[in-house]
Amino acid sequence: MSKEKPSRRNANSHKSSSKLSHYDAAGRATMVDVSAKATSRREAEASAFVEMSEEVLRALPQNPKGNPLEVARFAGISAAKRTSDLIPMCHPLPLSFIDVTTEVCENGVQVYSKAATTAQTGVEIEALMAATVAALTVYDMCKALDKGIAIREIVLERKSGGKSGEYRRGRSTKPLKK
Repeated sequence: MSKEKPSRRNANSHKSSSKLSHYDAAGRATMVDVSAKATSRREAEASAFVEMSEEVLRALPQNPKGNPLEVARFAGISAAKRTSDLIPMCHPLPLSFIDVTTEVCENGVQVYSKAATTAQTGVEIEALMAATVAALTVYDMCKALDKGIAIREIVLERKSGGKSGEYRRGRSTKPLKK
């Protein structure tokens, strides 16, 4: 008797289709053909959290490599523009807007990203890529002080546009202080 794993989907999640979209009838991975889809404005927001010690947080302004949060912002923006180079079945998109912001919290750095385009497919992966690479950049610039820095909770916060419409994450992803 096998136990069914509990679902991790939240109440707002869209119902999944009976098949994954990036596979053809033979089960081979394939890029989805979006040529018949209507062009529309599409937006997405994502976030990531970089957990670090108070010592590392205090040292952020004195980092000899430069301001880690500003470098992370640029890295996230650059990464979003390169998403289709790194994710094999991701469509190259003409990004109309990409931004990354950071917020120092009591136990780390919260990273937020926003992406927008007018295209035939969404920008969720670009927003997630921006948040992820920005978080990795914070880690890279601070790792000399602490190898135990953790990147957690990389999530899609919101998306709009396209056939599937609106999505908003149902719960906060801000970590609690230990």
